Amino acid sequence: MERVTLRIPKQQIEAVEQMVETGEYPNRSEAIRSAVREMLNEQGDGTRESSRQNKRNWAQV
Repeated sequence: MERVTLRIPKQQIEAVEQMVETGEYPNRSEAIRSAVREMLNEQGDGTRESSRQNKRNWAQV
């Protein structure tokens, strides 16, 4: 597995921490890996409209 450093807005990290605290994920890394897997699965579904809409949502905080 490769290590990646990224900057994430405080509000989003707090939301991830909440998911960890409630037991939805064992740690922040697994929560973020899950989000990346979901994004990649959505991109691979073959629908152009879905891909365009997802790209617009990326910039939201």
